[in-house]
Amino acid sequence: MSLATTLQSFPRYPLLFGPSPVHPLERLTRHLGGPALWAKREDCNSGIAYGGNKTRKLEYLVADALAEGCDTLVSVGGVQSNHTRQVAAVAARAGLKCVLIQESWVEWPDSVYDKVGNILISRLAGADVRLVRAGFGIGVKESWARAVREVEESGGKPYAIPAGASEHRLGGLGFAGWAAEVAEQERRSGVFFDTVVVCSVTGSTQAGMVAGFAALAEDAEAAGGAGGAAGAAGGARSRRVIGIDASAEPARTREQTLRTARGTAELIGVRRKIEDADVELDERYHAGTYGIPDAATLDAMRLAARTEGMITDPVYEGKSMAGLIDLVRRGEIGPDSTVLYAHLGGQPALNAYSALFD
Repeated sequence: MSLATTLQSFPRYPLLFGPSPVHPLERLTRHLGGPALWAKREDCNSGIAYGGNKTRKLEYLVADALAEGCDTLVSVGGVQSNHTRQVAAVAARAGLKCVLIQESWVEWPDSVYDKVGNILISRLAGADVRLVRAGFGIGVKESWARAVREVEESGGKPYAIPAGASEHRLGGLGFAGWAAEVAEQERRSGVFFDTVVVCSVTGSTQAGMVAGFAALAEDAEAAGGAGGAAGAAGGARSRRVIGIDASAEPARTREQTLRTARGTAELIGVRRKIEDADVELDERYHAGTYGIPDAATLDAMRLAARTEGMITDPVYEGKSMAGLIDLVRRGEIGPDSTVLYAHLGGQPALNAYSALFD
């Protein structure tokens, strides 16, 4: 059974406009003088609260929540979490209540850090937003587990969504579907992306890609290799997925990404084992601390904005863009490559970092 058919067997609550758009980054390509650069825009994927990569994942989690008869989505993230903003808005769209634990993952001095950007949108969408003093961590958090218990004790039926929608059995499905979208967009355009660059923190975005592309490769082999229809879409050709770590805890991110990739691969029927080497995580660009940009991050944000009008944020996409630029300049991504930059969204957080660009 093909990846597309397999994914159709999972209930999905539609939240996206359709496939997220893909377009060439022509001026950035010329500026860097290396490989052909393209972007796939998860920041343009939905009309719900600015979209983003978590919206794609939440299509499967919300369907599961509704099937279980849950009435409240409960999730966790930092104060300026893109994920919790998307959970809040999606809960509103689905007619569900929402409790959000917003932990102090980033020590940022801006006096309005907890009042603007993502957290403002979550409040606007009607979520019960609870500020908690707790450090950064990508695993299961005690404050979140306590909130789940409190919903139960008050007579509600919670649906627990971990940070980033990762550490959830369905968390990788959205980006397995993203891989299938890429293959179809390649088939239509005649372009093959041999390199994908994506930011990685909680890991399920990169994990879904890894599992999805593995499934596509098996589809291509079943269709007769490069001569088959799936092969023509690039499924059987060699492709790197390079995760750019923004957690500053790369060992944990790598382990969680690998575990999620293996779980997702099993869920969608990938026959081969996902190996350690399938998860490529570059830890040179996290700037030392989650949520804090360095000069390279800010330079990358300016370059993307001033060549393409493409806005990135200082927590995630600025760091993955810094990684992409440096990998091209070092020649670690060769000049003959065709690169797809996965833009995961996150621009609302810029409001909380306004002092960076005074």
